[in-house]
Amino acid sequence: MISIVGLGTAASRIADKFTQTPNYNIYQLNSAVARKTKYKYRLKEYESPEDYEKNIPDLKNFFADIGDTIQFIIVGSSFSSNYCLGVLEQLKNKKIDLFYIQPDAELMTGIPKVLDKIVFSVLQEYSRSGLFNSFTPISNVMVEKTIGDIPIKTYYDKINESIFSTIHYINYFTHARPEIGMYSKPLEINRIRTYGLLNCKNLEEKWLYELDMERDVCYYLCINKDKLENEGGLHKRIVDMLKKKPRNAFRRISYAIYETEHQDFGLCVAHTNAIQEYT
Repeated sequence: MISIVGLGTAASRIADKFTQTPNYNIYQLNSAVARKTKYKYRLKEYESPEDYEKNIPDLKNFFADIGDTIQFIIVGSSFSSNYCLGVLEQLKNKKIDLFYIQPDAELMTGIPKVLDKIVFSVLQEYSRSGLFNSFTPISNVMVEKTIGDIPIKTYYDKINESIFSTIHYINYFTHARPEIGMYSKPLEINRIRTYGLLNCKNLEEKWLYELDMERDVCYYLCINKDKLENEGGLHKRIVDMLKKKPRNAFRRISYAIYETEHQDFGLCVAHTNAIQEYT
């Protein structure tokens, strides 16, 4: 069982999407919570970042039953991100995968932009040092490009649904046995990563963040059961396309193929040990 933690209102809305499946325990911390419950915690709001840092809540009881594997979602530009290091400190004995959701940085100004830049940099450094298991930046702008035109009324709901779906299926692929493949775990040093959508016909990637200096790249293909049973030469075609991907001593390629009763779809993950510049 994976525990999902959403820190802040925007991150909590993404975390709430995970209630669609029974594989997660969802913890939401934000100022919009009406009253404290087992899985929801009301955070206080302050006027300055310094006030947040001085008033880190004691979450010992709230996190008393949280699992050992945690996926922690944060939007760096939110004022609630001022709580993040204090909250993460109270989970330091757990395996923590950080998911950093970045809004359109070009339109941000003032304190939110400063927060976004600082939190983005600090959490990467802590992840690279091994304090956290991984750091996964996801850009709302890049997610929007993978979806296409989105109505304003459902903009964030569609973005959040896509982020949830991608994280959930990567979780599934990571723990499920593939039909075939040559999947290799990334080197331990490569703790910074991002996800992408994959076109199963040509293996074209649509990344959710523009990651610099990719080191380990894994392609997950979920292919219709009928194709797996009857389409001869399918595996060879996939492998031939993978062999055309850039590869060298520093950039490794691996893949795994799974069965689905539905239409084909694919995802990919890129890992690196390089700190990403704030853009």
